Amino acid sequence: MKLHEYQAKEIFRSNGIPTPQSIVVENSDEAKKAAGEINKPVAIKSQVLVGGRGKAGGIKFAEKPEMAYEITEELLSLEIRGETVEKVLVEEMLDIQDEFYMSVAVDRSTRKPLIMASMAGGVDIEEVARKTPEKIVKYHLDPLDQFLPYQAREIARKMGVKSGLISPVGGMIWKLYQVFTSYDANIAEINPLVLTKEGLIAADAKLDIDDDSLYRHQDLAQLRTEPHDEFAYVKLDGDIAVIGNGAGLTLTGMDMLKLYGGKPATFLDIGGGASQQNIARALDLVISDPNVKVVFLNVLGGITRADDVANGVITVLEKSEREVPLVIRLTGTNEEAGQRILKAAGVSYEISMEAAAKKAVEICNGLR
Repeated sequence: MKLHEYQAKEIFRSNGIPTPQSIVVENSDEAKKAAGEINKPVAIKSQVLVGGRGKAGGIKFAEKPEMAYEITEELLSLEIRGETVEKVLVEEMLDIQDEFYMSVAVDRSTRKPLIMASMAGGVDIEEVARKTPEKIVKYHLDPLDQFLPYQAREIARKMGVKSGLISPVGGMIWKLYQVFTSYDANIAEINPLVLTKEGLIAADAKLDIDDDSLYRHQDLAQLRTEPHDEFAYVKLDGDIAVIGNGAGLTLTGMDMLKLYGGKPATFLDIGGGASQQNIARALDLVISDPNVKVVFLNVLGGITRADDVANGVITVLEKSEREVPLVIRLTGTNEEAGQRILKAAGVSYEISMEAAAKKAVEICNGLR
């Protein structure tokens, strides 16, 4: 379960991590009022559950309340990576002297929590890891052992922070780890943690809670805003989006693409009992990605009915502004009805996964 920035910051504040003065709003009038209450220049930050909002124009700055009104009007009309902006966070602008990065995440390869910290805050940490990995301090923890403050200070020292900041930065790392464990998180992140005249402040906050632990956090479960039938989605660096109903089938479709020389752009598992609406939402998401040239929809109907898949496909094709070639492998429960719906709409389909994968690669090659 992903939390919005403003929700994560509420949790951070309650655990002793300072955050900027901010007010979450749902319309332009509220934004203007909030900026007036803060009474200083503000950042207007789109509240969405996807990354890359800054690059997508989802964060802007306002010197005066009138500007906050106009900017909020603009942001509330945005769609960022398939998610509509419904709320913005009006937040005081900070006088930043320095920036740091810190996170705690589950490292599944070692089955341990991993703390990552760096002096290179406020930038794309994946890019830092690729180009200058030596700038990132990595520290694995035994989940059965207590994480002590002196260990956090040692991480700060290895980061290369000035001696006077070792204790404060170490304290922030220690508090972030307490949030991570207390809330059963998959990841807890501050990027950037900024140094101001008032001290260290978490300028951004990310918190992703393990769904299987929500029975222990009923207060957080009530905050859930993303659909409960949300699919598993991973963005990759290829150009053929792969959608399947089941993780194994989706991975097999990706392997089949690779066999014929294609490069998957996504792993998107709509699940074993996906609804027509969920299928339409999945297609909308991948089609909105400008890197996707072809969509390979690989469905073997079990609980998922082929006619629901077909209706979901038709819904998207009728409304989509961007035309992307769609290759469908459709078989299983109600396959005749589903194939009939596609045929009536002039949409071709395949029964063989191999044939569909090969066709997707051929179409993609022809577009290059």
